[in-house]
Amino acid sequence: MFTLSTQPRQVLGTFLGDGNINNRTIFGTLCVAFIIYSAAIYTSGTAATLAEPMGAEARIGQQIYQEKNCTACHQFYGLGGYMGPDLTNVISTKGEAYSRAFIMAGTLRMPKFGFGEDEISALLAYLAFVDQTGTYPPQDFDVHWTGMIAQADDPQ
Repeated sequence: MFTLSTQPRQVLGTFLGDGNINNRTIFGTLCVAFIIYSAAIYTSGTAATLAEPMGAEARIGQQIYQEKNCTACHQFYGLGGYMGPDLTNVISTKGEAYSRAFIMAGTLRMPKFGFGEDEISALLAYLAFVDQTGTYPPQDFDVHWTGMIAQADDPQ
């Protein structure tokens, strides 16, 4: 017959038979479980396909983007400044002509940098590269039992 006990080890020992559970056994079991879980997450998380490498023109656009400190006002994936819009998917949502017009003419809040046609094309190539890496904000995502979040509309 089971009796209530104030000692947790006695209760566990009643179910396990010997009553000799110690902290080292519990700690060791948790460590082994952590190592197995970490190995499973690490190996399953590295199977993602890589995006196309950035082309030469997009690299020039990235350099211009960094030199002009566009991140001070604009964001990629929600990271960056908040004065201008997020540019993660501006090419696929607004189009290249829309982006070209803003880069060429500027606005009241965005300066007109006076870029040449080659620089504008390079910036658009960089924005197109960033656009193909994913979508922001995530519209449809699944949470796996391991805690990993997979975005359903992510091209990878």
